[in-house]
Amino acid sequence: MDAAGGTWPVITAADEEAVLRVLRSGKLNAATPGEAEVGQLEAAWASATGTRHCVGVASGTAALHLALRGCGVGPGDEVVVPALTMNATAHAVYAAGATAVFADVEPDTYNLDPQSAAAVVGPRTGALLPVHLHGLPADMPALALLAGRLGVPVVEDAAQAHGAELEGRRVGALGDVGCFSLHPHKNLPTCGEGGLITTDDDDLYDQLVRLRNFGELVPSGARTYIAHRVALNARMAPAAAAFARSQLARFDANARQREPGIRSFLDRLAWLPGLRVPQIPAGRTHAWHILRLMLQPEELGLAPEYRTSLRAVLHRLLRAEGVPVSQYQVAPLPAHPAFRQPGLSEAAALDDVADRFPVAVAVVDGSLCLQRRHLDPAAGPLLQQYADAFEKTWQHLDVIRHMARSHSAPGWRELLRRG
Repeated sequence: MDAAGGTWPVITAADEEAVLRVLRSGKLNAATPGEAEVGQLEAAWASATGTRHCVGVASGTAALHLALRGCGVGPGDEVVVPALTMNATAHAVYAAGATAVFADVEPDTYNLDPQSAAAVVGPRTGALLPVHLHGLPADMPALALLAGRLGVPVVEDAAQAHGAELEGRRVGALGDVGCFSLHPHKNLPTCGEGGLITTDDDDLYDQLVRLRNFGELVPSGARTYIAHRVALNARMAPAAAAFARSQLARFDANARQREPGIRSFLDRLAWLPGLRVPQIPAGRTHAWHILRLMLQPEELGLAPEYRTSLRAVLHRLLRAEGVPVSQYQVAPLPAHPAFRQPGLSEAAALDDVADRFPVAVAVVDGSLCLQRRHLDPAAGPLLQQYADAFEKTWQHLDVIRHMARSHSAPGWRELLRRG
């Protein structure tokens, strides 16, 4: 397919000049006296999210780790995490010394289910960690009520949701603290890695600034190297900050340009039987980091046990037509070896996951995704070609049904064993 689009990030002369500005300055480290790039990005992102403070750090994972520690989460605490998310969300919990306790996701949004979260909280719960998965805000009002009842903070994982809104407020300003990832594939990209933490809490801001720099105070003069609490180095690189701030100048315009093409694409796919496009509850906007397309085998006359084979058949046929669909996540997070319940055999642990997280299991086994790098602002014509390919494929449903019934495909358990 040769339509315009499909390239991300879009790098302009202004982006290149921003990085060259840092190289020419010689201030290549965030701890260099007089370095201003990180602070300027922090101020710009705080303004963009409507928060009082922003702290630039080395990655989105570092943002989550520092946010949890800044909120006082540590050994003995439990943090509620959705069963469907990138593994960094849980890694950050364990890096803080706490334990991840998983809850299932909602079938329509794929975000943390407040009812499932309420069922797993307890006296050791130290925080809720909802993920605005794929760019859609989680049900923050319901989660805030739960957190308020428990007296614990809500830490937003907004790594995929830059700019998304709930009732007119942007993610990153919906909980006690918000965490963003800067990466070449994210909606706000950088040249390498980076992260941003947003908060309105002055005391938490002070803790975050210390935690990213060996527990040291912000020097008013010469750096003393005195550690006031145990911490690591999570500083952001000035070149990454300069690149991201240059991209931020086009961020809102890019989102406006991207929206019609994605909407038109999804409108065409919504007519196809057996395929459910992303659902957006009232009062929320979607940042369109990833498009997850859920398959409904029953609508195609297939029993539920053919979900994985249907996914595999459509994956093969659509990619043959030039549509770069992927499975993205291949197993629920609590099934990963690093996060399984201790003391259980592998078979027992996976049975437990299947029983407790049926929605997450169905999503990983029965959906296909288009990822951010295929959704750049100019991708509208390319997405129309993708829609042509979907409609062409759906003209052969009898063949697809036959292939799905005739061929087995690995589900999440088998893919885990292979990985």
